[in-house]
Amino acid sequence: MYTEEFARLWARLSKEYQSHMENELSPSLTEAQLTVLELLGDQKKMKPSDMIPFLNTTPAAVTMLLDRMEKGGLISRERDEADRRIVWITITEKGGEQVKRGREVRTEFLGHMLDRISTHNQQLLLFLLGKITAVQEA
Repeated sequence: MYTEEFARLWARLSKEYQSHMENELSPSLTEAQLTVLELLGDQKKMKPSDMIPFLNTTPAAVTMLLDRMEKGGLISRERDEADRRIVWITITEKGGEQVKRGREVRTEFLGHMLDRISTHNQQLLLFLLGKITAVQEA
């Protein structure tokens, strides 16, 4: 009953978000790179295969993404000492600076969007989105 309207509004919001992030992060960062840097900030080090579920992409695409990030000085790769087949990805100092900038860009955009509604409605929106995502996870 409300699915068409929800889809229309969700698509519009997503498009605005993607456009804002693309414009504000470039040329030194992409949204996918920001996701990788945030993961590394939380995990300290990860194998490329561990990133695939968070990026919704193929192993080959993750490799290409990491290649660009390494070339840009955002991450470093090192072989595991015990098992040379394993490659660990870690965030660099430059990557840490960029993840901070990326979070600020995102926070500014989302804050601007949420400021359009009252604090009560912001809490309600978060509650309802939590309900929707809980249904999806079940």
